[in-house]
Formats: sequence, structure tokens, C-alpha cells
Amino acid sequence: MNRFHDSHFLYPVFRSLLFYLPFFTLAPMLLCSPAVVFSQQTWERDYGGAGTEEGFSVQQTSDGGYIVSGRTCSFATNQVYLVKTNASGDTLWTRNYGGTEDELGYSVQQTSDGGYIIAGGTDSFGNGFQVYLIKTNASGDTLWTKTYGGAAEDWGYSVRQTLDGGYIVAGTTSSFGNISDVYLLKTTSSGDTLWTRTYGGAGWEGGSSVQQTGDSGYVIAGQTYSFGAGGSDVYLIKTNARGDTLWTRAYGGTTDDAGGSVQQTSDGGYVVAGMATSFGSTIQAYLIKTNASGDTLWTRNYGGGGTDDGNSVQQTSDGGYIAAGSSNSYGNGVQVYLIKTNAGGDTLWTRSYGLGRGDDQGSSVQQTSDMGYIIAGTTTSFGNGYQVYLIKTDSIGRYSSGVEENKGFEGPRVQGIKITPNPFTSFTILPGHEAERFSLYDITGRKVGIYRGDRIGEGLSQGVYFVRREGEGGSLARVVKIR
Repeated sequence: MNRFHDSHFLYPVFRSLLFYLPFFTLAPMLLCSPAVVFSQQTWERDYGGAGTEEGFSVQQTSDGGYIVSGRTCSFATNQVYLVKTNASGDTLWTRNYGGTEDELGYSVQQTSDGGYIIAGGTDSFGNGFQVYLIKTNASGDTLWTKTYGGAAEDWGYSVRQTLDGGYIVAGTTSSFGNISDVYLLKTTSSGDTLWTRTYGGAGWEGGSSVQQTGDSGYVIAGQTYSFGAGGSDVYLIKTNARGDTLWTRAYGGTTDDAGGSVQQTSDGGYVVAGMATSFGSTIQAYLIKTNASGDTLWTRNYGGGGTDDGNSVQQTSDGGYIAAGSSNSYGNGVQVYLIKTNAGGDTLWTRSYGLGRGDDQGSSVQQTSDMGYIIAGTTTSFGNGYQVYLIKTDSIGRYSSGVEENKGFEGPRVQGIKITPNPFTSFTILPGHEAERFSLYDITGRKVGIYRGDRIGEGLSQGVYFVRREGEGGSLARVVKIR
């Protein structure tokens, strides 16, 4: 059985169709000032092979680079995929983990020893589909793997190293409890189980995000059909250090709402990102701010006339919040969606990224050491099918391709010169610069030709190329030939 056709695979990304039936079956997702801008690295990259790749989680690492987890089917069967980059997004190494069946890695964190911990799911090891935990060294070499669960299906969607050097994993279990419950596992530093807990009622529940809190307990965010105003609601659970429930809360309206990410904030409360159908006529990104007891301080929803979601949130250094997800309200198709707010949840700016010709999804965001942002997700806009997508922006969400706020992709620019159309089929042009000459490079950096500005890329096979004005050392701009 291909487990990637199961709705649980889509759950942590909170695709819109999931709201309407807990066990809905789908095909896989084959899923500042201007001066500051110049002092910050900005770029976009895609990673993968000829098959399907997806990116679910990103973190800046101690060396200034980035670690991304997801899944790949280019290099084996569906397996956990780990990509390590430098600060410029260049690949240092990649690893894939798993057996002969299906695996994926939803969450990654660098550990105190410089290695990495990855949580996800596996169908190759253990008894049916189980929670999968992988510990690696700094080079991505496996130190140990563990599986957890029972006779039904169990998934790990979020992992964090705890103060005692062990790990806390949150996910969903159908093996223990009722139909489906939030699943919380505490392990030693070697991955041995210390205790497990399930949370939920008579309906369907799932956990998507966990964090250890300042009192050494835990906070978990997810989705509940057992509690709340109706339909599904955002589910927030606060526990002590042993996983015993201190309180639970459900947030939302009378239709379907879900929580995808939680973080404890500097005031001791919590911020939760997700998406909501209860407020307005469309699905929108949803932020909830609570106090330390889970009481609502404010809620906000963001988006336009299409479908918008929030999969990841973090409090930023200015006391506001950054949230990432996906949107088809702005531009063409589905694009990565980034929202920056103040401390009260009021929008300061929004950005959308991707060519918008297909499916560009944002799954994870983090503020970086240079006060910019790193976003991980999945793209179909560049290269071969679905690939891991990584975007590094400056402090106001801009990056070097020239994507504009809340607009469709207008084409990148070479030193201020627009390229259109992009993607292109036969050739693309640089309006107003038809008589000038431009060099074209393939993705290996090899120069493939010199073209006039009226017929860039003519005669080339489909793929990703980079354009530079001939005779100048200015920045490269990406163009995509689609057939």
C-alpha cells in the first residue's frame, strides 16, 4: 500500500481538503531600510533529483548554514530526505534514510552535539506505519534510529531536544486511545522511551507541533473534532514535565479550523498558526495569541479571496511574528505565503514567492541571525517536478529574484532589466534591450551561449538557466524553459 495516498501525509501541511473529512484520501503532493537589504544574503534554491521531493522543516545551523528535512523518491523508494547547505544555500551534503517501503521526515533540529534529530514516519520498520526517529552526527551519518507505535498507524510530526538531552516527539496515533489521538513521546538521549501520552476525546485528534516550555513542561498544537464550537478546531494542550495534562483549549468557529505550529512567547503565553474556515467566506491563515493559561488575547486571519494557510510561526526579535504558509489569493496558482505582523497581530507586510504556474508551498519559517528569514517548502516552478524549495529573504521579506508583494510573478531582472515571459516555451525577451547581448548558463555554471535580448534561450532544451548581461559581472537572474 502506498501510504502517501493517506490523508495523514497531508495533515501537517494542512492542505485545504483535509478540513472536510478527517480520513479524506488524496493523491500525494507530487506536493527595514533599503540599506539593510544589501547587507543580508538573499536567494532561492531548489533541491532534488528526477523524482518527487518535498521540504517540511528548516533551521539555521550553528555554522550559519541551514538544515532541511523532507522526503525524496529520486534516490530510492520514498525516503526521509536531509539537505545541509551553507549560508548561501549551496548544497554541502544530502542524505536519505529508510528501507524498502515509505518514509518521510517532517521535522528536524540541530542537537547540542552538532548533529541532527529527525522525526517522521516509516512503513519499513516496526509493526505497520510507525513514528520514525533518526539521530545523526554533524555529517548526516546515522547514529541510531527508533520506531514507536502500535498495530495501527502512528506518525511523528514534530521533535525537539529537551533540557535533559533527550527528545520530545508529537504526532498522531491510531494505535492507542480512540479513533485518532494526539500522541506525545518522551525519550532519552539514545531514543529509548521514558513515557508516552495520548490526548483527545471520542472524535479525531492530531498533534502537529510541540515545544518544551519554561516550566519544563510541554505545549502541543494540533486539531480536534471532539471539542470546540463545531467542525474541527485548533487544539492546544499544556502538560507538566511528565506529560500530564494541565489544561487544554479549543479555538475556532462553527466550521473547520486547525493548528499547525505553536511557540511559547516572551510574555509566557503562546502563539499558534494554522488556518480557518470559520471567519469569512474562504480558507485563511489563522494566528491565535494566548496568555500563559491558554486564554485568548487576540486572533487574526489573513488572506484574500482564495485559499490561504499558516503552517509555521515564530516570534521575531522585534516582538512581532513571522508566519509562513501557502496562498492562491495573490498572483497565479499556489505560492509560498509570508506574513509579518506586529506584537498585536496587525499586518506589517506580506509576500508571496514562486512562479505561481504550479504548486509552491511554504511549510516552515525561521528568523535568521542577520534578521532576515529562511523559508522551506516545496515547488513545482523550477526544474524537475516537485522539489525542496528554500528561500532566504532580507528583513522585509525581499530576495534577489524581484518577486513583488501580493503580485503575480513578473519575471526576474538582470541589473534592473525585466525578463518576460518566464517561464517560457520557445524563447524569452528583454524589452528595450533587444540589441544587447546576454550570456546564458545552465545549472552547473557552464555557459551555454550568448544571445541577443530579443530571443533569449532559443534552441535550448527545457530546464533552469541563468542570464547575465555580457561583459558585466552583475547578478544572475533565473529563467525556466518549460518545453
